[in-house]
Amino acid sequence: MFLKDQWYAVAWDRDIGGKPVGHTICGEKIVFYRKRDRSLVALEDCCPHRLFPLSQGSVHDDRLVCGYHGLTFAEGGQCVHMPSQDTINPNAHIRAYPVVERYRFIWVWIGDAALADPARIPALPWCADPAWAFDGGTYHTACDYRLVIDNLMDLTHETYVHATSIGQKELTEAPFDAKLVGDRAVVSRWTLNVEPPPFWVHNWKSKELVDRWQICEYSVPSVITIDVGVARAGTGAPQGDRSQGISATVINLITPETETSCLYHWGFARNFETDDQGLTARIREAQGGVFMEDIDVFVHQQQNILARPDRKMMSFNIDAGGVLARRLLDRALQNSASKAA
Repeated sequence: MFLKDQWYAVAWDRDIGGKPVGHTICGEKIVFYRKRDRSLVALEDCCPHRLFPLSQGSVHDDRLVCGYHGLTFAEGGQCVHMPSQDTINPNAHIRAYPVVERYRFIWVWIGDAALADPARIPALPWCADPAWAFDGGTYHTACDYRLVIDNLMDLTHETYVHATSIGQKELTEAPFDAKLVGDRAVVSRWTLNVEPPPFWVHNWKSKELVDRWQICEYSVPSVITIDVGVARAGTGAPQGDRSQGISATVINLITPETETSCLYHWGFARNFETDDQGLTARIREAQGGVFMEDIDVFVHQQQNILARPDRKMMSFNIDAGGVLARRLLDRALQNSASKAA
């Protein structure tokens, strides 16, 4: 269910500091903290002495101190202090994880540490480009992470789940194109000559008819970027000229915790009014409200899945993007299992 030898987003850069923070990633409990020079440490969240979570401890002189008996661990996982004895048991060692800070997120490598190449972190240039304003948040979500992937690759749900913000009836009527492009699944939808929904009216500052686009791109294991925007109708946006409109990229990083829970990191990057910090905050609040509506859907789905193990979800035309994404993920999981066998 969990794809190993991958980088997974743990948290926003602002959410990991000098105090230990525990997270479960792909079923593995890991503790994170920053040293005084702001570099990151990721260790197994379990003291080998009495198996107490190290995330319940503290950091002293850049070393992790167990909150039960004071065993102290260096960033490589080796124990460097044991109370009431002069020698250190060499077996008192915990696993260290590769960890990298990039694109405003903290990433941890799950799998063989020898294969951890930071160049394999998904490229998210909008998150670090000063020409774009970017912010967002994280929701702990009580569902299988794949339900989030399904949702984001089928935006027809916006008509019903997000009717007061980004939804509109034309989304259920507009044709869309779902296809594999190399190792990615891409769904493109254009709604032409339509009234903009409330979110875009507010940010485009106009109720003129628009051509609206939504281009969702999935990459293994659980990264989805969505190119969105509106432009004055008939001014060439579908042909590539977006100069008469505004654009944004929605960042979605879904990190599995357990079989029925995940971390949903989301963000909104825009290339308009980028110096307006107030607008950044308002969009973050608005987008957070939109995504909370999705969380409610996921939780109810997961409850029904657990209550009805005899029932299987059905796929229709609108699910084409999610089907392609799952196909890529299943193929990667099968390849990983074959290598491990």
